[in-house]
Amino acid sequence: MTKIITIITLFICSLMSAQSAQNVKLTVAVSGLKSDTGIVKVGLYNSDGTFLKTTYRSLASEIKNNEVVVTFDNLPAGEYAISTYHDENNNGKLDRNAMGVPSEAYAASNNAKGFMGPPTYKDAKFVVDKDSKIEIIL
Repeated sequence: MTKIITIITLFICSLMSAQSAQNVKLTVAVSGLKSDTGIVKVGLYNSDGTFLKTTYRSLASEIKNNEVVVTFDNLPAGEYAISTYHDENNNGKLDRNAMGVPSEAYAASNNAKGFMGPPTYKDAKFVVDKDSKIEIIL
């Protein structure tokens, strides 16, 4: 009976360590900001269907020296995309002009740009399989 309990305990421990080994840390550095006014919001997406609609995780940070660095901890390894914007007036949203064009600086991972609209998930996606850092310029 002791052997069975020991085997089960070792099996559970090995499952737990294998699961935690798949979690990674993603650091996102955003530069090129025009000022230290406001905050920068960084949205992490994990699917094409939710890209620019519903974030998987999001972080906001104060700006120092026209730069921001945020870190998403304990992420499952996988495919992601980032969108970020400079919320200059700190109102919690990406402001737009009368024609619907963003009036605050924004960017996406891979420097993805949209043609006559926002960038696509396909252009912004990247794979994280180990602790990583990406840089985005607004």
